[in-house]
Amino acid sequence: MSNFTRESREYFVYILTNKSNEVFYIGVTNNLKRRMYEHRNKLVAGFTKKYNIAKLVYFEVTNDIYSAIKREKQLKNWHRDWKINLINTFNPGWRDLSEC
Repeated sequence: MSNFTRESREYFVYILTNKSNEVFYIGVTNNLKRRMYEHRNKLVAGFTKKYNIAKLVYFEVTNDIYSAIKREKQLKNWHRDWKINLINTFNPGWRDLSEC
């Protein structure tokens, strides 16, 4: 019998946008608070830094990393209108949820 025990974790699939809600970024993390800090302070070079994307408008939580990755890929393949409808249902005012 293995001594390995898997610790229960939370994984977040999230959607960010810029101030004008024109550009979307979809990602996965196990620490949404830390990841938002990184996006906001532009600590990681890449798409979000280049396009000033740091407004959290949607997120989901799961306990399974594989489900989170699968959902991230699914959302990335959605049409823009579907993403907008998802955000409107979850966050009709498009508030920055990281500030709540």
